[in-house]
Amino acid sequence: MKQIALRASLFVWVIIVMMIAFSCTEPPQKNNVPEGEKSIPKHVIIQKPGSSANDTLVIKGRSAVFYNPDSLQMKKIKEINERNTYSTIIHDCYYQMQNARQVIRKYWPGVKVIENSKYRYLEFVKTDKSKVYIDLNNKNDICGLFLFDGQKDPVLADMPNIDTVLGFYFVK
Repeated sequence: MKQIALRASLFVWVIIVMMIAFSCTEPPQKNNVPEGEKSIPKHVIIQKPGSSANDTLVIKGRSAVFYNPDSLQMKKIKEINERNTYSTIIHDCYYQMQNARQVIRKYWPGVKVIENSKYRYLEFVKTDKSKVYIDLNNKNDICGLFLFDGQKDPVLADMPNIDTVLGFYFVK
């Protein structure tokens, strides 16, 4: 009985080794691009291009402030990223923001939703008249969401976890 189990185990190992050996037999493709025509690869965005605007958006009261790049920023972001990377970034922003908007409308209807793609600076005015300023050029994400309750400092929300974040920020 032991000998049969040993042979079966050996047979399985031989199959695995053969699968690995045959899966790596395709020769690599040669790059047929002439030396002078090789393109410089585009890199993933390291630093978000600065905004072309210098205006300030003033926010008072309980709010959810969504921000996106302005049209010139978007053009620069598209230029410095590969097509697939750019598409992924835009896709992620769109769906994360859509989901966050729906959750806010459904479960937190008292929170004012503000859309921003034209202002570089956000000025949050608290109920005690103190102010918190945010320069969106210092935020490396091309899109995002700030939550503000009028009393605490605004927070940059984690949009994929918006259900949890809203409860922690606005209730506590």
